[in-house]
Amino acid sequence: MCSAWREAHDRPVYTLSERCPDCGSEAVNSAPAPFSPEDRYGSYRRALKERRRE
Repeated sequence: MCSAWREAHDRPVYTLSERCPDCGSEAVNSAPAPFSPEDRYGSYRRALKERRRE
């Protein structure tokens, strides 16, 4: 997401590159990653998801 979207744009501009395609300012990560290697309960959640599929 463009780090200067409030000043340069009327709505958020999302991008996968390191720079905003419209204004050239730096892009920042707008959300935390959905997966964490330190997730202590991930194996339980995946097992429950597998059981629901069956």
